Amino acid sequence: MSLASSSVHPRVGLILTGGGARAAYQVGVLQAIAAMLPKGSRNPFPVICGTSAGAINAASLAGSARNFHEGVGGLALVWGNAHVSQVYRSDPIGVLGNSARWFASLLFGGLGKYSAVSLLDNSPFAQLLKHNVPLHAVQKNIRNGSLHALGITAWGYTSSQSVTFYQGAEGISPWKRSSRLGLASHIGIEHLVASSAIPFIFPAIKLNREYFGDGSMRQYAPISPALHLGAERVMVIGVRKSGDTLPDRVKVEGYPPPAQIAGHVMGSIFLDNLDVDLERLQRMNNTIQLVPKDRLHCTDSPLRRVESLLISPSRELNEMAEQHAHSLPRTIRLFYRAVGAMNRDGSALLSYLLFEKSFCRALIELGYQDTMPRSKEILQFLGFDTTD
Repeated sequence: MSLASSSVHPRVGLILTGGGARAAYQVGVLQAIAAMLPKGSRNPFPVICGTSAGAINAASLAGSARNFHEGVGGLALVWGNAHVSQVYRSDPIGVLGNSARWFASLLFGGLGKYSAVSLLDNSPFAQLLKHNVPLHAVQKNIRNGSLHALGITAWGYTSSQSVTFYQGAEGISPWKRSSRLGLASHIGIEHLVASSAIPFIFPAIKLNREYFGDGSMRQYAPISPALHLGAERVMVIGVRKSGDTLPDRVKVEGYPPPAQIAGHVMGSIFLDNLDVDLERLQRMNNTIQLVPKDRLHCTDSPLRRVESLLISPSRELNEMAEQHAHSLPRTIRLFYRAVGAMNRDGSALLSYLLFEKSFCRALIELGYQDTMPRSKEILQFLGFDTTD
């Protein structure tokens, strides 16, 4: 198959969702897209939006937008050699000491300035980002036209608002909608750490005047930031098996372990709103088709059709996490076993926190294999003419 530039050059927005360690799947998808493009190609996504762990991937791509292959290669190197100790402390003192202070803080309302504010200590995470995410190049890439905008979403605990901090080309206006807004910012490491701060698991980060946590929380419209930043069509890389069905109802013998409950909570935080927003977008597209073209621009907010493309796992990532649970450090295995995360019922929680290279490499390979058979569809979506 050969490629040729299409007469249509859509501004494609890339949306990278949250999901903790599951975000390694996105790297495999990006590797496949890079393999479809000529070596040295610029970033094919002028607008890049990321939330939670997807924010790290988004920022890394934005910083290396002049050479898409190098940017994806850098992500693959980091995720393919991941270890939990790079994200949160996994040594006995770090795990047990921090969790003990956290439980004591819950019981006694805080124990002074040394009280823990989260179950795990993610202090190594900022150092990992500083060494591997080229944020210094984002503005340069905006100026040279390799990137139109980068958006990172976090949740404000005080304002109860989903805030997209964006860095982009001139002409992009801040926005304010119900419970969500966009603010022009110079994206820094602190924005990425805040967007990835899973509630209770990792500590909130203070940005400007309030504390922010994981951007997936109550993110009712995850596609919206990309559209505000100028995307004309959107590609979404999800981290849940496509076509999920409800499990069979079976009789249970015991009370669900904490990890099972936490896994369901994380699923509702990270995954559910994306499905709803994609359905909403499709309904809007169907409605717009019924409106005469001469009437589409007669309102204060002109209506336009927005094409979308979703790439998501073909396998259950929970089951894959079970197969790689043994790769965790012994202290972490004991800790997760205590809360039920090492059992089948707790594998959902495990899949978000299993930052180990064996699991991440399996996800990268799955993402690659899921994406390559769709090469023609993807290239056409990106604005290329494909000929056999």
